[in-house]
Amino acid sequence: MMKNRSVAVCLILIFLGLAACTGTDPKASSVTSATPTPFLLSPSPIVSPTSASTLPPTPLVHPNPAGSAIPLPQVTLEAVGDIMLGRTVGQQVLAKGPQIVFAGVKSSLDTADILVGNLECALTDRSQPVQKSFDLKAPPQAAQALSLAGFAVLSQANNHAMDFGAAGLADTQKYLSQYGIATVGAGLNATAAHAPVIIQRNGLRMAFLGYVDVAPEKSGFDARTWTATATSPGVAWADPDQIKADVQAARLQADVVIVLLHGGIEITDVINNISANQRQEAQTAIDAGAALVIGAHPHVLQQIERYHGGLIAYSLGNFVFDQYAGIANATIILRVVLGRNGVQSYDYVPVLIDNGLPHVITAQEVPAIGTLVAPPKP
Repeated sequence: MMKNRSVAVCLILIFLGLAACTGTDPKASSVTSATPTPFLLSPSPIVSPTSASTLPPTPLVHPNPAGSAIPLPQVTLEAVGDIMLGRTVGQQVLAKGPQIVFAGVKSSLDTADILVGNLECALTDRSQPVQKSFDLKAPPQAAQALSLAGFAVLSQANNHAMDFGAAGLADTQKYLSQYGIATVGAGLNATAAHAPVIIQRNGLRMAFLGYVDVAPEKSGFDARTWTATATSPGVAWADPDQIKADVQAARLQADVVIVLLHGGIEITDVINNISANQRQEAQTAIDAGAALVIGAHPHVLQQIERYHGGLIAYSLGNFVFDQYAGIANATIILRVVLGRNGVQSYDYVPVLIDNGLPHVITAQEVPAIGTLVAPPKP
């Protein structure tokens, strides 16, 4: 296990140091970072949980008629990658309680105003899976783990949302709703699957949308067959024209739009191997008015790109997932500060997955990252 951990640490360091090759963005100045750099994911030093509360920048202010400063609406959003609560993770939930899943990262997750992620399984007791390569389900008790972590929105726009059919999809939404957790990207019909979830925090209205675009499995199963229609349940497929229309409509209802996009190349050894569809769909969302695109599916971290005034995280990799080794166990908690004019800044907390469960890396635990674990500069 220590060998796999060392490999993951080395790979995450390589990832964090990769130089960006994204070209000049005429609107990039509207997306700022604490310490601008030419790196893909190096806006400021990696931080430990003890310094997390200092991460959000000083709120933007404007003078009121009396001349005093009034904080503008500002929200700290945290996003994580694929969350799979079945198999050995589900066994740990049943044996040790739902609090075990996010215990190693809770101190960092607690600093968010809103927490989002991709739920890569069904929450159900049903025993009849769809015929495909991998069917992923978790015990319904796992919904409490997500609640204890503080998740507000989870995407079901992925290739596992209906592993146990439409009934399994409905079960998942039922168990999550019992804890007040909203879902995007799937529903009883196309209207529900494409409907935005609108959440207000600190005076800022945020609209969330979810989409999936994945290649057919080697078994022949094609997740496109799960596309929701006017009369049948399913997922929101990532058609660029539909993304554009949905984002533009959501923008009329909210200050900022956040898109959760499930696509790309699975388990690639090249972390900046962004598929053409993945890039087109993410950029379409930004061009249509979204402020932030959060990607999932490749199971490894991929680049973060400033694009036309918005921010695209092509893949946050795994977050809770067993049966992976090496680079797939290196991940982050992405922290983004949002205001009415979009992304104000972003930062991250490095995380390693051990026995399927995430925990924050600290200098004491992983000496190899040594000087990188430090509070942000004043």
